[in-house]
Amino acid sequence: MRILVVGAGSIGGYFGGRLLKASRDVTFLVRPRRAAQLARAGLQIRSPCGDISLRAPPTVSAETLRTPFDLVLLSCKAYDLDGAMDSVAGAVGPETAVLPLLNGIAHLDALAARFGTARVLGGLCLISSVLEPDGRIEHLNEAHLLSFGERDGARSARTIAIESALSGARFEARRSDTILQEMWEKWVFIAATAGITCLMRAAIGDIVAAGAADLATALLEECAMIAARNGYPPRAESMHKSLQVLTAAGSPITASMFRDIERGAPIEGEQILGDLLRRAGKEAADHSLLRIACAHVRAYAARRSREASAAKST
Repeated sequence: MRILVVGAGSIGGYFGGRLLKASRDVTFLVRPRRAAQLARAGLQIRSPCGDISLRAPPTVSAETLRTPFDLVLLSCKAYDLDGAMDSVAGAVGPETAVLPLLNGIAHLDALAARFGTARVLGGLCLISSVLEPDGRIEHLNEAHLLSFGERDGARSARTIAIESALSGARFEARRSDTILQEMWEKWVFIAATAGITCLMRAAIGDIVAAGAADLATALLEECAMIAARNGYPPRAESMHKSLQVLTAAGSPITASMFRDIERGAPIEGEQILGDLLRRAGKEAADHSLLRIACAHVRAYAARRSREASAAKST
């Protein structure tokens, strides 16, 4: 199976690197700067599950991409989706399966509109990793799950083939019959985590120490109610795990969105918080915590855009 990994950052680089190390047929679609970095230093992964060093991994640019692949693994940020779809178009043929690992749900419709509903799988990953300035990927814990499946829950020949191709690469690859349910449950959790850590500008443990664990719990319950209204109520086990994380005393956990705000970077505020708030419909309360958290990150995005415009004009 020929696999194209879109991007070689903290997620695409990690899973693609493990697949390449396991002798799978993997090529990375990257921009010129990352391509030069990989050619010079290779793909370096530091992980509690085993380090990897791969010299000159195969790369391709959007301009030279002409041959369809069997599987396209899409790991870009949600705000880069339009550009990623343009870049990857040359790799999508009649039999290509597109497996996105983006947060939220809206990207499924965008991908289906561009490449056809039949080509687009559901997918998610659970991993904590960062791309260091020198290009090294740092895996921060032992969680590294990639889950995927047909959106209608069917057990198809292609998902069985994909499971075979992804298995045995020293990460957890799982074909799911309930992938949309899993995607909604992840969305509920990351929306609550991003919302509360961005709103409080603090780690979970600091929020608990401030006596505000109830606010984290209330935000999680609000996000879960929206999921339920859309036909995907989080299962009890998922809610239990989420509550444990969001109320853990001394926890250093923060959302990647909070870390992006701290360093002045672009954020997925609309895709994670804004879209969920829109799906609440007319029943969304004006005083809801999700609305307040969403307004907080929108204000950050507006300030960032204003300051960028001012910098260009000087």
